[in-house]
Amino acid sequence: MYPAAFRYHAPATLEAALALLAELGDRARPLAGGHSLIPMMKLRLAQPEHVIDLRKIAGLAFIRETDRGLAIGAATTHWQVESSPLVTARLKLLAEVAAGIADPQVRNRGTIGGSLAHADPAADYPASLLALEVELVCASAKGRRVIKADAWFQGLMATALASDELLVEIHVTLPPPGTGAAYIKLPHPATRFAIVGVAALVTQDGSGRCTRARLGITGVGPAATRLAGVEAALAGAALDRATIEVAATQAAEGLDLQDDRHATAAEKAALAGVFARRALEAAVARCGG
Repeated sequence: MYPAAFRYHAPATLEAALALLAELGDRARPLAGGHSLIPMMKLRLAQPEHVIDLRKIAGLAFIRETDRGLAIGAATTHWQVESSPLVTARLKLLAEVAAGIADPQVRNRGTIGGSLAHADPAADYPASLLALEVELVCASAKGRRVIKADAWFQGLMATALASDELLVEIHVTLPPPGTGAAYIKLPHPATRFAIVGVAALVTQDGSGRCTRARLGITGVGPAATRLAGVEAALAGAALDRATIEVAATQAAEGLDLQDDRHATAAEKAALAGVFARRALEAAVARCGG
């Protein structure tokens, strides 16, 4: 299959790319790793008049420490996240999520920024970034703005990113001591996308009570979302097996569940509870570790 005709641009600087986006607006689509956009173009699901290739722009691929945690450049590949000693030591959850994406070929080319801008409803990063409450830095010709993860995912492959903006950085604040985090998914056997995936982050005090719980879920609805019912059920509670099992029964609360070729809405509701429990148990086991 061949895509519709388009004009190709390869700017050498971020400023040049942003100027193109300001001029072309929604007639243009940025190209990062290409593993999402190009298949959609071949299927004619996306037919941009202009494609702006970002791969010649220096300085968009990095992982560095900040005064609050880590900053990750949008052009950083999944493999770079997976293999980074800094991410593994400081934020192991993200390294594990990246390691479970697709296959080595995809991980070597696909980028974290491209995945988040594409916002596939079954992608792995969104659940973990919701649990981590990251901030996403977007740039346009008019300047920069910061969007919180909770406001980023707005529907089926829809985000808060404007047509004249590029996602350039992801900022992660490191969790406090006594925190454990885990991401557990049921992968599609061919694509490794999440049929359901839950990221759990919990912080407990010295007596084993939950002082903070954040859970994100992907795969079961049109967009990744927080599991607010589970979070509320864990607030101030002892993080034992009985509490976790009861809290996990709230996983389907408020989710936009719809039948698809993978599962019915009822099956998704059940899977949400099962994987919320598993992710919580794995996260609690890591608290303080």
